Amino acid sequence: MMFDDATRAQIDAARPDASTWLAANAGSGKTRVLTDRVARLLLEGVKPEQILCLTYTKAAASEMQNRLFKRLGEWAMLKDRALRDAMKTLGVEKELSPPELRQARTLFALAIEAPGGLKIQTIHSFCASLLRRFPLEANVSPRFTEIEDRAADLLRADIVDEMAEGDDANLIADVARFYTGEDFGNLTRRIVGMRDVFQEPVSFSALLEILDQPADLNAEMIEKSVFLGSEKALIDGLIPVLIAKGGNDAKAGQALGSIASYDLSTLPMFENVFLTGGGAKSPFTAKVGSFPTKPSREALAAQMPEIEMFMQRVEEARPARLALSAAKRSNALHRFATGFLSRYESAKQLRGWLDFDDLILKARALLTDRNVAAWVLFRIDGKIDHILVDEAQDTSPRQWDVIERLADEFYSGLGARPETDRTLFVVGDKKQSIYSFQGADPQEFDRKSVSFGESFRGAEKAFQERSLDYSFRSSSAILRLVDTAFDPDQPYGFDNRTEHKAFKDMLPGRVDLWPVINKAEPDEDRPWTDPLDRRSAQHHTVILAEKIADQIKNLTDGEHYIPDDRGGTYFKRPIRAGDFLILVQRRSALFSEIIRACKAASLPIAGADRLKVGAELAVKDLAALLSFLASPDDNLSLATALKSPLFGWSEQDLFSLAHYRTEKGLWQALRDQTKAHSLTVDVLRDLRGQVDFLRPYDLIERILTRHNGRKLLLSRLGPEAEDGINAMLTQALAFERNKIPSLTGFIEWMQTDDLEIKRQIDTASNQIRVMTVHGAKGLEAPIVILPDTGKRIITVKDEIVTLGDVPFWKPASDEMPKNLQSVIDGMKEAQFAERLRLLYVAITRAEKWLIVAAAGDLSKDGSSWYQIVENAMTHINASPIDAEGVLRFEEGDWDALPTAHESQESVEQAVLDPIFGRPAPMFALREAVLAPSDLGGAKALAGADGEHQDTAMAYGTLVHTLLETLPGLTNSEQLSAVQRLSHGVDPAIIKTATDEAVDVIQTPALASVFACDTMAEVPITGTVFGQRLNGIIDRLIVTSDKVQIVDFKTNRVVPDDVTACPDGILRQMGAYVEMLGSVFPDRKIEASVLWTATRSLMVLPHDIVTNALACSPYLDAHGAGS
Repeated sequence: MMFDDATRAQIDAARPDASTWLAANAGSGKTRVLTDRVARLLLEGVKPEQILCLTYTKAAASEMQNRLFKRLGEWAMLKDRALRDAMKTLGVEKELSPPELRQARTLFALAIEAPGGLKIQTIHSFCASLLRRFPLEANVSPRFTEIEDRAADLLRADIVDEMAEGDDANLIADVARFYTGEDFGNLTRRIVGMRDVFQEPVSFSALLEILDQPADLNAEMIEKSVFLGSEKALIDGLIPVLIAKGGNDAKAGQALGSIASYDLSTLPMFENVFLTGGGAKSPFTAKVGSFPTKPSREALAAQMPEIEMFMQRVEEARPARLALSAAKRSNALHRFATGFLSRYESAKQLRGWLDFDDLILKARALLTDRNVAAWVLFRIDGKIDHILVDEAQDTSPRQWDVIERLADEFYSGLGARPETDRTLFVVGDKKQSIYSFQGADPQEFDRKSVSFGESFRGAEKAFQERSLDYSFRSSSAILRLVDTAFDPDQPYGFDNRTEHKAFKDMLPGRVDLWPVINKAEPDEDRPWTDPLDRRSAQHHTVILAEKIADQIKNLTDGEHYIPDDRGGTYFKRPIRAGDFLILVQRRSALFSEIIRACKAASLPIAGADRLKVGAELAVKDLAALLSFLASPDDNLSLATALKSPLFGWSEQDLFSLAHYRTEKGLWQALRDQTKAHSLTVDVLRDLRGQVDFLRPYDLIERILTRHNGRKLLLSRLGPEAEDGINAMLTQALAFERNKIPSLTGFIEWMQTDDLEIKRQIDTASNQIRVMTVHGAKGLEAPIVILPDTGKRIITVKDEIVTLGDVPFWKPASDEMPKNLQSVIDGMKEAQFAERLRLLYVAITRAEKWLIVAAAGDLSKDGSSWYQIVENAMTHINASPIDAEGVLRFEEGDWDALPTAHESQESVEQAVLDPIFGRPAPMFALREAVLAPSDLGGAKALAGADGEHQDTAMAYGTLVHTLLETLPGLTNSEQLSAVQRLSHGVDPAIIKTATDEAVDVIQTPALASVFACDTMAEVPITGTVFGQRLNGIIDRLIVTSDKVQIVDFKTNRVVPDDVTACPDGILRQMGAYVEMLGSVFPDRKIEASVLWTATRSLMVLPHDIVTNALACSPYLDAHGAGS
């Protein structure tokens, strides 16, 4: 079969027999390559459980799994010829034989039924499953839960409160001396995120040495280097001259006059007077020859040499002062972090919690721990033969460590398994690395490519490096803009030249650059009644937002078309609202103004891609009602609730009730007017009567369902209010999982954090989408508008930075030591590089039409997105298209394509089953389900000396558990298992039960019962003589011609032969035989009892157990006798 270059590149990249490092441009079909590779591995006979595919998000994992299952499902239904064609399309060159075709059709069932499922998951999910499999080795709770961000924030806040009130109050006090931020939670969150670099203690002297200062530096040393003793007299003589001169000299004189002491604390004041500022050409240098002004210098000619020498000493001491200050600040941080992290880890361990960083860090520790790593890797070595990594450019160094440890076994030691092809497939795109705030480093993509390549080639295993250059998404016009804008020869291009080829090279496309809307001056004539946060109609963001809304309105209402393709055929169709994707860099004023303008223009818009739960009007209305229910004297909350859609009161209604009331409380006044407001009072009384009995979730549901709250809110606020309502319900459930479910506690809990959630926007709906570029990663749209392309100042918001892998608490910009400033400058350069990559992601979301606009200031150095695009537009010869100055670059004839008007697809009405038209029965009895041991008859021989029933049951349960767990373990492992399984059991019982279980396991005659190929604790269910039974078989031995049931019995008195076996046991075994006969109709079913007291196996003849079963009073007599 002949393939085009783009498809051939995908097929070559999906080779299942070679490890591959794939660089994939935006829109190049990397998800298809991933699914193709998995499909080809399955065709090669690889078991689904031996494939591990790691994706960046759960959504990506779900999409890939859906695509794979869809393809495998289609194969299962194809005829031979069509299936062979599908194999050729996949790149399978050989002609598949009939057995191979049958195998291909079974792959869907194989993947669905794989133990543990097909492993397509995020790396966090994989690490969680790894920790759950090896909890003891990883030192985590076997039943740990993954903590939510909100719960983690609250836990950190509680720990800070405990420290402030306990023995560590001094640590809080030391940090508080230096802390100038608004939210202390940001600092603790950053500390937790950097916990691995805070593990090693760092002394104060070490901090000084890292800052290039002597380890013994102190305040006295700095003071002695600056103040020689004569400075006070010198300054006293300087001040009158400066004040007499006036102007800047007078200001300097006043500043010097305010200095009361001459020590380290006043050095910053001397620096402000004697040194240049941070924005000077030579920042923070002595003003020798320029201070004071020339007249003052002439008046102080005799003193100037000494003054200038003092200035020089102040300048020379500044680095040491800054370093000492930074070291003190960071030392306080380290001391606090040590105490805080210790408490944080203990608190999580006590609750059985792990946060998302824990999943990676503990999995990495598990795989690198010398004591257990070899064992863990050995246990999982046979389970994973192929690793696929998606979005590798966003993989953090911590996550790479985990992947490397797993892949080490592919090319080294016994794990290399030369008889098995074990491969690594990595796909990513450095140009789309935009998640540095989550630890991603785009340079790791290249570094790991080199290191993995050397390792695989060193083991003489196939390793290929490939790229996907064709875009199946964007038109050639947009791709030409991309290559031009990011050309290395451009001022802000990428380091390496990019090449993007349009697969749909005949598809017309265009790029528009709108003129910049100049920044508006503050409107001084606004009405005083306007809200402070409302921007005037002349504000530049409002003008741009309305221009965008007008453009969309014009394009969707009028006769305007956009190119499209279907099956390789190009045509044009009418533009619709769902074609538009508006991308911004951040959710700023422009973001909300665009949504407002589109709603005002009656355009269908999906709303914000993220919402702050507490800021939603529906949530505010519900919270007001809950606050009133918790505290009936809260007049403001009651008034808010009454005015909300929940009750629909008008301003006049509320004024009349409040103004003319004789009671102090609004609730009492409302009750006095029950006749006038009966519906409102009835609802409030019902809810008030349930406050003490319902959990917060149930109370909110009562408001929403019983009292039509959801319907009332949505009818007033629109369908987008649904997300806020559902988020509030979700938070109520989360609160109840972690706290005592009180209403007051829930209200306080909701108020303590500004929770933000991601809304799931339906891409298939015909709605305008507005979101951030980060949120649009992986999405596409026919028309993309980029309005947020103006000036953006780069700032480093991290409160903690690392210098030489040592954390430092970042000082203020004018108090920054030189080497810390170098780190900050490097971080700013990295941020700017990421901004460029973010622009690349934004542009490449567009399929046919890209519109770029800006409002406000542009960068002076030409580094804004708008200026980068504008520069590229001049190089590709864009031209004006109207008097307003819109620039357009266009390829292909947009209007020459044939028109295809989309017809409305008829929706087929589903036919409901008649059962839905019949009333439900008053009640329905559930079918009784019995256990095989509940079929009647004695379980022990008559006259046996029995222990107390509870003791006997505890003993029997422990012996069963030990017989299930101990086989195959070493002596030390058995001892550890006994300690774990017998927690809370009487020590006397433990000793006897353990001895008995070990004796049974070690009995040679019973070795076949505990062989590795037998099955333990096998659940079974079935219908026997009309009765549903459900039980668990202790041991099941399945061979090609026989199935043997083994049931453990701990009876102290053992029957001499089969005829003396108690009826209850015979009936139980008969039930097992009957149920297994349906499962294995072609094999002999044999029942046996293992008497643990005598370590003997008693085989029960078939006729005896079936006859005993037929005599059970709990089974249908007719069925039993037939």
